[in-house]
Formats: sequence, C-alpha cells, structure tokens
Amino acid sequence: MTERPVSTTDAGIAAPSDEFSQSVGPNGPLLMQDHYVIQKMAQFNRERVPERVVHAKGGGAYGVLEITEDVSQFTKAGLFQRGEQTDLLLRMSTVAGELGSADTARDPRGFALKFYTDEGNYDIVGNNTPIFFIRDPQKFQDFIHSQKRRADNHLRDNNMQWDFWSLSPESAHQVSFLMTDRGTPLNWRHMDGFGSHTFMWYNAAGEKFWVKYHFKTDQGIKNYTNAEAAAMASEDPDHHIRDLHNAIKSGDFPSWTVQVQVMPFAEAADYRFNPFDLTKVWPHGDYPMITIGKFTLNRNPENYFAEIEQSAFEPSNMVPGIAASPDKMLQGRLFSYPDTHRYRIGANYNQLPVNRPKSPVHSYNRDGAMRYDNPGDPVYAPNSMGGAAADPDLWKGESYQLAGEIVRSAYNLHAEDDDYSQPRALWEKVLGDTDRENMVTNIVAHASASEVTSEMRTRVVEYWRNIHADLGDRVAKGLTDEGPGGDVPGK
Repeated sequence: MTERPVSTTDAGIAAPSDEFSQSVGPNGPLLMQDHYVIQKMAQFNRERVPERVVHAKGGGAYGVLEITEDVSQFTKAGLFQRGEQTDLLLRMSTVAGELGSADTARDPRGFALKFYTDEGNYDIVGNNTPIFFIRDPQKFQDFIHSQKRRADNHLRDNNMQWDFWSLSPESAHQVSFLMTDRGTPLNWRHMDGFGSHTFMWYNAAGEKFWVKYHFKTDQGIKNYTNAEAAAMASEDPDHHIRDLHNAIKSGDFPSWTVQVQVMPFAEAADYRFNPFDLTKVWPHGDYPMITIGKFTLNRNPENYFAEIEQSAFEPSNMVPGIAASPDKMLQGRLFSYPDTHRYRIGANYNQLPVNRPKSPVHSYNRDGAMRYDNPGDPVYAPNSMGGAAADPDLWKGESYQLAGEIVRSAYNLHAEDDDYSQPRALWEKVLGDTDRENMVTNIVAHASASEVTSEMRTRVVEYWRNIHADLGDRVAKGLTDEGPGGDVPGK
C-alpha cells in the first residue's frame, strides 16, 4: 500500500488531528487555541458564494410561540415564562443539496428557529432528527464534503458517503434514522423538529439544568417511501416549499407542541453515557418529555430573498437564562454559524430587517460594508461618557467549574459510551416490521448506486452488521440480489 501523506494546515504544518478538537478533558468545552479546527471551520465557511454551504435549499414562515406551562423553576429566560407570546421565524431545509435540488431527497431536514424576544434574538438551530452524524466539529467539514460533489467529475457519489460513514462508527445512529422513511418526509408540516444539542438552563436562583428541545408536529408524522419521494422529485422538486406556502395562504396554519427533557445539572457527570454527545438521545424513561407550550406558523414571507435567503440563525444567540453545554458540536457551531453569515451576507447581517432584533441594540461594533445604523460616541468600552455598559448580573447562574487535562480524544468515560447500542435499539424496539423492511430497501437502493464499489458494499454490510446481525444480513442479501453478480461476500 502506498504510504499516505501527513495532513497539514494550509501553511504546510503537520496537523495535530483530523478527528478530535482540543478540549478540557475528553468531555469538556473546546479551546480557542486549537487553531487547526478554527482554520478548518473558517475555510469551510467560505467555500461557496453566495448560497449557504449547507442547508442551501429551504423555505420558511413567521409565527408565534405561546408558553402555557410554568417552567420558571428551570429557567429565567423571559420567552419561556408562562403566558409569554413571542414572534418567531422558522426556516426548514435539506442539508446537502444545492439551491436547485429536490425537496424530497433523502437527507436530514434543517429546523431553525429565531425568536424575537424582549431580551434579544434567541436562535435554536436544529434538525428533524434528535442526533447527528458526528460528535466533534473537527470532522464536520469532511463529512459535508463527502455529501457534496467530487473534484474530478463534479458529481455526487454515494461511494464517498459510505466511505466516510463506514470509517466513522459514531454516524451509525443518524444514518439509521436517515435510512428509515423519516429520511424522506411527506412535507415540512408533517415532521418533528429538535434542538438536537444539549443546552443549559438556569433559573433566577442560579440553579442549573441541562435541557433538550423537542418540537412535535400537531399534524402527525407522515413520510414518503423511497419510490414516492423519487416520483415527487420528478413531479415537483419544490414540493415542500410549495406545500408550506399554500397551507399558510389558505389559513391552514401548522403548529408544533414544544416539549423539553430536563436533566439536573449534577447528574450529567456520572450518567451512563455522555449526555452531551450529539450522536445520542436521552431515554424518555430517564428524562420524560415536559410540554411547555406550542408554536404556530401563520404568515408567509413577502420577499423570499430578503426574508428567507438572508435570514441568519446562530446558536450563539442565547438570552439570559440559557447557556451552552460542553457538547463539542455545539461549541464548534457557536463560532462557525456567525462566521459563515459574515462571509455570506456581510459583517452587518444583523441589521437586515429579518435578523434585526426587536429589542434595542447598544453595541460598540462599528462600520463595515452596508452599515446603515452606526452608533455615535463613545466608540469604546469601558468609558466615562455615559455609553452602554454590560450587566453581568443578568448572566449570574451560567458559570460552572471545569477541570481536566487538555487532550484530543473521543468520549469513553461513561459506561455506555458506544456507537451501536442506540441504533440497535432503534431497529429492535422502535421500528415496526414495515419500517424495517423499508429501511433495508432504502439502504440497498442507496448502496446499489453504480459508483459504489464491491469493496465498499462489503464495508456497508459490515457497518449494518455492527448494529444488528439481522439488519446486516438483510442488506447483504439485498445488495447481492441488486448488485453485479453477487459481489457481496458473507451474506
């Protein structure tokens, strides 16, 4: 085998790792000194002009969040107090496809919410899945590249996808979800949304909790089969955008029930698996769903480009009562999302009407292209001229103590920090017979693409056998039946 070259930074310096970001202990937050992961994210955010690098194809609408239950014991955030009503924008999208791609392609769906609160914008950047393919942002750019187009022929290539997935066992849970019929939802109105990441809530007394967001569709979950999705891609590639627009236009306003799972702060340390791992879900038996309200979409945008294409969501937009967790993917996105917006739509993207908060802005950020509302003097802080000053008291409660060796490492400190238990439970306990049959059909169809090599199909079978022997055997049989001359061994 030819000796492989060593990965380097763009300056030609040997890369410290292509898989792990530098963190405080295996489960701790990331460090700004990890210049390599920052370089990878910053470079990746500037790869496309001007459409989004990911989530390019999508649509959205305005609505209102209404909180019906008292959760003040968990958070002091104003928008989550009982009786509060908050205007919002929801954008839904595919992930990997370009602007002209079909809405019904097999793909996760973005589910991004912007709440225009009295305390500033609060954004939740999630998906229609509670998990993701990877748990460390060091691998995010490479993952997306594997879903995009080849360098030589500019074609998408299923072989690249399976190559990345089969070399990244942490992807098993999300790929399992993707290969069910939930990978091809009927439309946006009939799918759930999730905040996916773990966040921290803290109340007025400074008590802390870990929380996950769930947005359960009130229309019921409905999906296409693989064949139905392919047919709709040919009939109407803009089906999801059209469906949402027409439903709202006709007065059929879709809604979602808002639920949360809450974990007491101290329980995270010795929970049976790392609760900040984005490839895992929290079992409902351990942390039951708590209904706190609902939101309804009731108004279409008037100008798609101005209000949807230029909308900018970023998980770093958090109001008092809400803070980040040590989730490594969340930590990476805190930087990556706003950095992308500065490149894609300009440094002053928050002055655009769709992104501008409803609350007053008193910022010392100045100038730059397209700035139209520049603050006057004083232009710096601290100052003795009556300028705006920070109020640390608003954020009392978000801090907590961490200690650990600086490492590059996967999580392995908890009893059940493995990659296959949860997708195995999905196959054994969640899916019905029809769901399992369709999942095998979807996997076989994806892995039977002409560009997927015989060697890769063998790895595909092993990937699914690691999850469940029966699943792997059924995939092997399907690939043998569909493939050229029975080239999948060990069926």
